[in-house]
Amino acid sequence: MQKASRKVGQRKFSTGADDSSRILVSLATYNERDNLAALIREIHAVVPRADVLVIDDNSPDGTGELADALAALDPRIHVLHRPRKLGLGTALLAAMQYAMTHDYDFLANMDADFSHHPRYLSSLLAGMDRHDVMIGSRYVPRGGSVNWPLSRQFLSRSVNMLVRLLMRIPAQDSSGGYRCYRVAGLRETNLQKLLSRGYSFQQEILYRCRSAGCRIGETPILFENRRAGASKVNPVEALRSIAVIVLVGLRAIIGADSQPRRERETRR
Repeated sequence: MQKASRKVGQRKFSTGADDSSRILVSLATYNERDNLAALIREIHAVVPRADVLVIDDNSPDGTGELADALAALDPRIHVLHRPRKLGLGTALLAAMQYAMTHDYDFLANMDADFSHHPRYLSSLLAGMDRHDVMIGSRYVPRGGSVNWPLSRQFLSRSVNMLVRLLMRIPAQDSSGGYRCYRVAGLRETNLQKLLSRGYSFQQEILYRCRSAGCRIGETPILFENRRAGASKVNPVEALRSIAVIVLVGLRAIIGADSQPRRERETRR
């Protein structure tokens, strides 16, 4: 059966995920040994045909070694080792580059601590028949969070308000990291000028995708505070990310990242 299609930017892409779609789920890990094996099992229980890419930043607790052992037993599991902790944004960018290089159709990103439960993968993938980016959202009807400190909730809602104000992104949860991307849409997105290396990557990549013509959708999730291990968020990283968000937002307001008219006409 021929897939339906529509345009993103200047190209025509297949729409929704079906049995022939190649799906990659990426997990950025640092000291997640206690969660990794169970999480991958549950991912494959929901989407058996999905490949899983573990991007490990030389975790001292042996997460990388466990990932290698799991990959040796299951060809659907792949591991990317990095020499040190390089930041969430660079890990997500590495996952996008891997998905493009290996010709996947869809890339789902999720946290490796069970705060993003695999049961929502089906809803994210189902939304790809109408969108190019789907967000697992805490802030749409039926979404929410469990056992999350009030300080973190306040910071999250404040950042989302700031992003809507500065970047005009039509999403309630622009800071949510549980997402699915159409890889063909990522190819149309300018990934070369990204400023973010940490948690602000989530907001900046949405801005870049929308600027490339990608349609953004949301589906409700229940965000659950991690089952095991310690949170990687710290005040310094939070302040740094907010500073980058403000910078990207101001550039958006003045049109500093707009594609030059001559280049747009050339692409047509």
